[in-house]
Amino acid sequence: MKILFQGSLGAYSHLAALEVYADAEIIPCKTFDECFSKAQQDEKLKIIIPESNKTTGNIGIEYLIFKYRLNIYAEHFHKIEHNLLGIPGAKIKDIKNVLSHAQGLSQCSDYIKKNNLIEIVRTDTAGSAEFISKNNKISEGAIASKLSAKIYKLEIIASNIENEKGNTTRFLIMGKSIHQPELEKKKYITSFLFKLKSKPAALYQSLGGFAINGVNLTKLQSYPQKNSFTSYFFLCDVDGHIEEPKVQKSLEELGLHCEDFHVLGVFEADNFREK
Repeated sequence: MKILFQGSLGAYSHLAALEVYADAEIIPCKTFDECFSKAQQDEKLKIIIPESNKTTGNIGIEYLIFKYRLNIYAEHFHKIEHNLLGIPGAKIKDIKNVLSHAQGLSQCSDYIKKNNLIEIVRTDTAGSAEFISKNNKISEGAIASKLSAKIYKLEIIASNIENEKGNTTRFLIMGKSIHQPELEKKKYITSFLFKLKSKPAALYQSLGGFAINGVNLTKLQSYPQKNSFTSYFFLCDVDGHIEEPKVQKSLEELGLHCEDFHVLGVFEADNFREK
């Protein structure tokens, strides 16, 4: 099995992939778009993508979900533990500039302010570690994983510097082929996207079926259609399997109000949700 992720080796997506598919061939991609595009062209590939973070919210990949409409096979929650890395011999007093992904910098803002560090935004955490390793300047640090420190031969100056302990990112495992688990006595998530017909109070009316049938919405996010601020797609997750009568009835009611509707996947709810 081949799993694609965005970023450099040592990224948190790399760590999440190792947790889910320990024996798979894990392949880095430069961009999220590259991940989605390659998976759309090859049914043998799967991708693992960060969707949202407990501390800082959505990662910002919804437009690619809308564009490629890959099937979601599973969700995985990965604990994020940020570390300040430096070249061998570096101490906190030596570090002036700290490099990382915008999310990593934001999630460690308290530590950065406390130590008067200058933030430099880069495309990913592990890539920042790779950069300072090659640049070999004692004044540069990177916020990244412990695996990044090992891969790029850096020292861990400070561990677990995130603002909130228990910081967690939700990942989605996706691919081209459609797979739907059989309905059993388990907890499921049904994920779909939709675009409403243009009429007053359309969203309010379209969601009534979920309330009437007792179906819980765990995610509802809007995203503007390309080149428009008046037409929106919605990304939605609900508790339950699409074959459950109450979920079916809710989606049928929603469909009456939709111009476009697409099921992204049905998958087991991660046990993390019970914590």
